[in-house]
Amino acid sequence: MDESCPLLDVQAGHRQKLCGSNYPLSIAFIVVNEFCERFSYYGMKAVLTLYFLSFFHWDENLSTAVYHAFSALCYFTPVIGAIMADSWLGKYKTIIYLSIVYVVGHLVKSVGAIPSLGNQAVHVILSMVGLFLIALGTGGIKPCVSAFGGDQFEEEHTAERSKFFSIFYLSINAGSLISTFVTPILRGDVKCFGEDCYALAFGVPAALMVLALVVFIAGSGLYRKTPPQGNVLLEVCKCIGFAIKNRLKNRSRQIPKRDHWLDWASEKYSKQLIGEIKMVTRVLFLFIPLPMFWALFDQQGSRWTLQATKMNADFGIYVLEPDQMQFLNPLLILVFIPVFDLGLYPLINMCKFNFTPIRKMATGMILAGLAFGLAAVIEVKINETDMPQLVPEESLIRVLNLAKNPVQVTIQDRDLFQQPVEAFQNPAEYSKLILNGEQQSLRFTLQHQGLSLAFNYTVKEKSVYSLIVFEAEESLSSHLITDLEAKPENGLAAVRFINGLSQDVNLTIDSEQFIAVQKNYSASEYSLLKRDKYNNGKCITETGEFTLDLGLLDFGASYTIVITNVSGGAVKTWKSEDIKANNVHMAWQLPQYILISAGEVMFSITGLAFSYSQSPASMKSVLQAGWLLTVAVGNTLVLVVAQAAPMAQWAEFVLFTVLLFAVCIIFSIMGYFYVSVDPEDLEEKEEKRETSSRGNMISLVTQKTKL
Repeated sequence: MDESCPLLDVQAGHRQKLCGSNYPLSIAFIVVNEFCERFSYYGMKAVLTLYFLSFFHWDENLSTAVYHAFSALCYFTPVIGAIMADSWLGKYKTIIYLSIVYVVGHLVKSVGAIPSLGNQAVHVILSMVGLFLIALGTGGIKPCVSAFGGDQFEEEHTAERSKFFSIFYLSINAGSLISTFVTPILRGDVKCFGEDCYALAFGVPAALMVLALVVFIAGSGLYRKTPPQGNVLLEVCKCIGFAIKNRLKNRSRQIPKRDHWLDWASEKYSKQLIGEIKMVTRVLFLFIPLPMFWALFDQQGSRWTLQATKMNADFGIYVLEPDQMQFLNPLLILVFIPVFDLGLYPLINMCKFNFTPIRKMATGMILAGLAFGLAAVIEVKINETDMPQLVPEESLIRVLNLAKNPVQVTIQDRDLFQQPVEAFQNPAEYSKLILNGEQQSLRFTLQHQGLSLAFNYTVKEKSVYSLIVFEAEESLSSHLITDLEAKPENGLAAVRFINGLSQDVNLTIDSEQFIAVQKNYSASEYSLLKRDKYNNGKCITETGEFTLDLGLLDFGASYTIVITNVSGGAVKTWKSEDIKANNVHMAWQLPQYILISAGEVMFSITGLAFSYSQSPASMKSVLQAGWLLTVAVGNTLVLVVAQAAPMAQWAEFVLFTVLLFAVCIIFSIMGYFYVSVDPEDLEEKEEKRETSSRGNMISLVTQKTKL
């Protein structure tokens, strides 16, 4: 190491600094801690919706509701953490204690994802307890870590402090970017307990949170730890409460009115505090429409991920997991911030357009609304490959002719199949079968080479059937088998086998799929497989072992594979696609991610900077709490819509688009009448007004004395 530039500079009376700079060594521990913590949080959250859907087998609405309930809780709890840090424990101890809670939550969540541990109720209880502890931990330390990092700098090193916050923000996005790409791989590509390895996908983030805690504690001797100095948020709430209570007590018309409703707190609180709260309430009033933006933005991890499960994820050189698409947001944020700051905004200024913060935020809302408009269009295209919606007293049916010649099929009192069904003809779309009740016994007639055979089958409503026609003992026979009613979940492929041989077979599709199918056109149950080419399967019969080539089993498709004969050391098969594969490529989600990420840069970063510029220094934490609460309320809105008003997914996307555009108009009107101020100027005016009012009071007393 070069002795002229030691790693640490230690000056008398000062803390250790990084080589040749004014950066304290302690911030290195804080930045690494934040990277690991964000990795653990976003990594766990990336796979959460699919965990509810696949592991708990909840429906999409319930999975979405619980996901957003957790997200909302993560943004309500920062208020608790801020109060603990400022009024009781201080930032350092609050971070330590709540990080321990955070770690315990991750561990409980990981254990709850082990399939062999207890029944469904045990898994749900452990997972909900784990999520609650995680929400308390991540939310509680959220307002403390960045502020604690800022405390490490000397007052005169403002430039270094500013750069630290940039590095801090970079570590957040880096942790988010890496984790949202890696944890879905751990979930989908690694198999444990015979299925997707959610225990590993949750366990790795848990390990990163343990590392975050260890790193933070390791730097303990280097930190500057400021004692608790009281929480201004509590003071603000008390002042507002007292003003309201005092106003309600003094409703008499004989009591003189006051200029502002907060002036009713002047009997107990200082004019300076009241004046600062007035400045804050002006900005908080502008926050009222903001939750709707977050209601749309946070659906990337729920509704957009669910949409990705219904799409084609094959990018040629790589197949993306549906929950991996979320990594685009942090990646695009890292790209857009310098592009906007160094390119777009200066270009707009050169065009002499006054692109105010309010206009930037409104533009961000419009971009997010457009993103959801695109999501609605994509959802409509996706639905084109879905199975028809089943309704009472109605079923769907098709015919698979496995005989050697055409067969005419007629169903009692129905006129469904006009033309004979050719041998091994790819079946047309399902035909609608109207019933007289919940179930009905129907007579099926098969006409084949002058023969007419009849079979009776009981058909139930809201079911999907295939009538299998085959030759048996120089005549015709048939089976009525049940098909899938909807696409396989999570982009999996479903496959079943019909054994047309005169002997039982045992099939091996891959190392973990073993299927036994009885002879004489018996059908197996459906097996769910990941999308892939299956060319090396095995078929074992009484006469030997043969190669089984299934070809490509594509995303979201359902297949019926008929084993017709064995020759040349291989099994001959015929494959029918029961449900069409996902034909909308996942790349079509890219425009909506670009729009909503650009919207986030314009809305979120601009909004925070604007609100901070409009409040006095002592009230920054109050505005931060208000900002985080808008995120919590936005997630609550999604929860309510998902549970209270279930609708077609495309219609829900349109609803959110319309709501955000309406809110954008309201926000723009509010912003039009908002007058930007300098908090220092307002404080001076407040002091002058206070001095003036004192003068009037002296004059009034004098006049009374003369009288």
